[in-house]
Amino acid sequence: MYLPTDLRPSSCSIEAQNVEVADIFRRHINDYQARYKLHPEHYKVASDIMECRTPYLGGHIHACSDCGHEVELYNSCGNRHCPKCQTVAKARWLEDRKAELLPVPYFHTVFTLPHEINPLALCNKRIIYNLLFKAASETLLTFGYNPKNGLGGKLGVIAVLHTWDQLLNAHIHLHCLVPGGVLTPDKSEFKISNESFLFPVKALSKVFRAKFMEGFMNAFATKELEFPGRTAPLESPSEFRKMTRELWSKNWVVYSKPPFSGPETVLEYMARYTHRVAISNYRIKSCEGGKVTFSYRDRRKETTEEITLEAVEFIRRFLLHVVPRNFMRIRHFGLFANRCKQKNITLCLKLLGAKSQENGNDRSVEEIMLDLTGTDIRCCPLCKKGILEKRIEIKKYIYGMGGSEFIKSPKRRDST
Repeated sequence: MYLPTDLRPSSCSIEAQNVEVADIFRRHINDYQARYKLHPEHYKVASDIMECRTPYLGGHIHACSDCGHEVELYNSCGNRHCPKCQTVAKARWLEDRKAELLPVPYFHTVFTLPHEINPLALCNKRIIYNLLFKAASETLLTFGYNPKNGLGGKLGVIAVLHTWDQLLNAHIHLHCLVPGGVLTPDKSEFKISNESFLFPVKALSKVFRAKFMEGFMNAFATKELEFPGRTAPLESPSEFRKMTRELWSKNWVVYSKPPFSGPETVLEYMARYTHRVAISNYRIKSCEGGKVTFSYRDRRKETTEEITLEAVEFIRRFLLHVVPRNFMRIRHFGLFANRCKQKNITLCLKLLGAKSQENGNDRSVEEIMLDLTGTDIRCCPLCKKGILEKRIEIKKYIYGMGGSEFIKSPKRRDST
């Protein structure tokens, strides 16, 4: 099946100002399927991205209250992997976090898995990613409880999973935001840490490696891991032991950034990391001749460079970073664990003699976008005076399938 002509890109190349991940999928998803099998979870992501803000999802016709000019606005797909659907979700999440900020220094610690694990991790995402969360959070909480580290109480941890680098290759790591202090076991004091230092990264690295490897080896022993394709040799106990010996011999990377200067800086930082997808549309420069060019940050040179990939390879790399269904990429531990978060935060603020910030999460989408961009999306684009008002509902596209209409279904590959 192919994309209907009303949604297919009209020119042979997509110009830099207009190019989006969705355009690349529409043009080259069939080329991708000719080379690779499309996993059901990838099928859902691809179809959602291609349908996003198109007639397939329906929408409304808005008319200007002053000049009568009509504008068609289509619904978003809401998929967390879609580059166009994260702005409002991120803003609402950050509004929730405002009320939870503590008036103490915040530290940023990154836990990275060795690249030798990547092939197996991509075949066992749910298991490996869960182990990463567990090992990193337990490491931080253990150090927080240890009085030798100058604290001796319960830490709070917000952890965000990222699985990519700037070139869209697998780079599995966890960003952890940690307030500099702990709630003592008797809950009588919030003990603040050193303002410039939390824990030694070399010690964190060793404990993190031990905790992850314990779970990793146990997953192998209980036959939870799968070994498809090129990972098949690792199913042999001898080969697996060989890999684990290599992993034990490595120094695992744990990186700690300097503390943030205040709550506003913390929120600005969190906005960059929480709802990020593998690549944003603004980084894509062109898609022509079956190739995609996009920009990336070369951290060694501290410069912005460009790279060109085959469109099929671009799609393959993008889909590497689709997380399993219902998998939580943002998790809270210790003081911030969901079951007791509000109670703990209220107590910590009281002990610190502070009040929580106002939660503005009841704001409308229009208010959020005005705050983020300085543009009132309700303003008529023609006369610039009137307000766009919702008039007529646009039903979903008559074919009712959208992006999924022209992707070969992974469940019925022989029939398409």
